Amino acid sequence: MALTYGEISATTQKYYVPKLIDQIFNSNSLLQRLRKKNYQSQEGGTSIMQPVLYATTTAAGWYNGADTLSTTANDQITAAEFTRAHVYANVTVTHTDELQNSGDAQIIEFVRSKVQAAEMTLSDTIGTAIFNLGVDSKAIIGLRLAVDSSGTYGGISRSDYSWWAAQEDGSTTTLTLAALQGLYGDCTVGNDKPSVEITTQDLYDAYVNMLTPMQRFVDEETAKGGFTNVLHNGLPVIVDSHCPASHWFMLNEKYIKLMYHPRDNFRFSPFLKPVDQEVATAKILWAGQLVISNPRMQGKFNALTA
Repeated sequence: MALTYGEISATTQKYYVPKLIDQIFNSNSLLQRLRKKNYQSQEGGTSIMQPVLYATTTAAGWYNGADTLSTTANDQITAAEFTRAHVYANVTVTHTDELQNSGDAQIIEFVRSKVQAAEMTLSDTIGTAIFNLGVDSKAIIGLRLAVDSSGTYGGISRSDYSWWAAQEDGSTTTLTLAALQGLYGDCTVGNDKPSVEITTQDLYDAYVNMLTPMQRFVDEETAKGGFTNVLHNGLPVIVDSHCPASHWFMLNEKYIKLMYHPRDNFRFSPFLKPVDQEVATAKILWAGQLVISNPRMQGKFNALTA
């Protein structure tokens, strides 16, 4: 007796979906890093609320003896609001596919190949969305919008609140070590500094050519993850194929989270057959958002050439 779609769904869920999740995150350097450090679950609510600390306490200072101490409260915390984005990929098997892959082993292998295709699609879709400019309002709010000096992000206007603006350099057009150092300094306050730099292959190659052989150190942890890199001020500089042309990001990952809903964390929706078609379709679904709680500590170039 041939496998039922319930049995095929169970096999897919047990053996193929966990591997799919690993491959999706391991296909992208930033996704891989976020999964290790800042992949966080948040359940419930119509949106994601991110508390934002934007001011220090004014009721503080030096005192002596019986001096009166201020108890005046001042506004220090607000909240940025983000809507969850939803993404899916279909795994579809037609009756023709079943006939051409007769036998339990053959149909299971065929479904595995379909899951791999869904994995590649989701990897590319999510990897592209990480750099979304906001043109696709249904997608993740990407780095080009989150790491910006103007506009509205998370419901907070940067023209009204300068502390919500990122460090953006749109005037420097030629990649130089001095330009990189300048942006690095802008993104650094004391020992709070960027932790990774993301750019294109062309700009990465140009940076490598600027270095002498003795300066071409690498971050071993990033290299173990399968991503070629060199260091700048001790930070791994990594190529991302989805990074838009002329862009170079300096990111402080302490303030970056990839939030997901636990009920749609690459959830596998089992195979179902419609009443009017000889096909069975399953879905892989994810819901979440890329959230930056302190854009001030992030930076980017958006007009660099090699």
